[in-house]
Amino acid sequence: MKRSLWNKIGLALLALLVLAGAACAAGVDNDWGGAKAKYVFMFIGDGMGLQQVNAAEVYNGSINRTGGEPAIKKLALSGLPVQGMITTYSTNSFITDSAPAATSLASGFKTDNGVIGMDPAKKRKFTTVAQMVRAKGMKVGVLTSVSLNHATPASYYASVPSRNDYYGIGEQLIDSGFDYFAGGGIHQHTGKDKDRKDLYEVAKEKGYQVLRTREEILAAKPGTKIIAVNPVLDGSNAMPYDMDKTEKELSLAEFTRKGIELLDNPNGFFMMVEGGKIDWACHANDAAAAILDTFAFDAAVMEAIAFAEKHPDETLIVVVGDHETGGMSIGFAGTQYETFFEKIAHQKESYESFDKKITEFRKGAEKTFEKMAPMIEESFGLRTATAEERKALEEKAKAGDDAARIALSMTLSDLELGELRHAFEDSMLEKKERARDEATFLLYGGYEPLSVKITHILNRKAGIGWTSYAHTGIPVPIFAKGLGSELFAGYYDNTDVAWKTMSILGVR
Repeated sequence: MKRSLWNKIGLALLALLVLAGAACAAGVDNDWGGAKAKYVFMFIGDGMGLQQVNAAEVYNGSINRTGGEPAIKKLALSGLPVQGMITTYSTNSFITDSAPAATSLASGFKTDNGVIGMDPAKKRKFTTVAQMVRAKGMKVGVLTSVSLNHATPASYYASVPSRNDYYGIGEQLIDSGFDYFAGGGIHQHTGKDKDRKDLYEVAKEKGYQVLRTREEILAAKPGTKIIAVNPVLDGSNAMPYDMDKTEKELSLAEFTRKGIELLDNPNGFFMMVEGGKIDWACHANDAAAAILDTFAFDAAVMEAIAFAEKHPDETLIVVVGDHETGGMSIGFAGTQYETFFEKIAHQKESYESFDKKITEFRKGAEKTFEKMAPMIEESFGLRTATAEERKALEEKAKAGDDAARIALSMTLSDLELGELRHAFEDSMLEKKERARDEATFLLYGGYEPLSVKITHILNRKAGIGWTSYAHTGIPVPIFAKGLGSELFAGYYDNTDVAWKTMSILGVR
């Protein structure tokens, strides 16, 4: 009886969502009557809510402060002239995952969490704006900092019941015939059990060039279909975080610039560019990695803006978040009405990079916190101090010693030190030996305990809080510039983004 009641309540809520969506759509202008766009850029900041945008701007203002007053320094994307907000819920949850969120942005239809390009019953396949313009004769590019067959990029070319069907999505990537795929690699390219034909070989057989070095990617010429894979990938076949990037790699901006060169043609092009690791950083509550990947994403937007200046009457640029991740807040109880975002600059590598150091440290003979402490200070700026050392720093800081003031602000309190020691002990255990209870999950979210506790402490010192290791259901911002961009002003649903884009392209 209880289950039946909850099922009825769920159906009633879903019906209300559909009715609310219909009512919302009735008052939204999705029809464009002007000239059709020849070039369209769709930038998706995965996990990028207004908080992530604002955090990057506050950090930018904090480390580049010219006077005594606090002031943000806007990103290029937030300076676009048309701005709005969109709702993001899926058909079965107020908190969406990336699969239905991107499906809505790409096709104009909602679906269940975990489903890509299909209705909730997993029977009807949706047609995306990218597929529509491809059929019209335009070229298409799909770029991302995560794997090419991850949920967001996949939503522009694939229809699958499960976002975890990486091999099946990879097959549809190749069959799409899109002209340019770039950024991450193809995840599970030989299947989940590594017993399938290599998808890179399949791609070559079907006419794609697979380019893997910086030199050959930058030397590529228009005229052939290309899969350009960043020279360095992580274990999920994604690009490393921008703060961990090496010189032999390409940035998202460089992939975007190359895409413009390869796709430009008399029939025009559609390019989707995803900043996917903003989301991954926020899942792990790593503000520094999220902020710097937001900068990298913004640099890619700048490439489109530069192109639009040469084609002002033919180009549309849309920048949107698919959902917010982490419940990030600009403000923390311990810092009250103040922020200290300049402290974020002390972090030199992402949590993911530091995880590798922890793994190696765990293999050593001397696994003490005292031996680990210098590594923490080197990578994150957090330092330990005896009572005498702290008192000396306090005296110097009061006397006006700026170096002492900074050192004191990055010194761990007794509470913070206790938290780090506890996390260190957990990280020294093999994963199978670690606790799996609710309290442990709330502390670490399934991530490496020491890494996530370090970023939590550093973020708190900066004045940044987190509520989740997952997504949240709040509306997210949208920014636009160029032909038809006025349609994107206001407050509406994520499905409307697709209908507006299709109308401006003349493919609806």
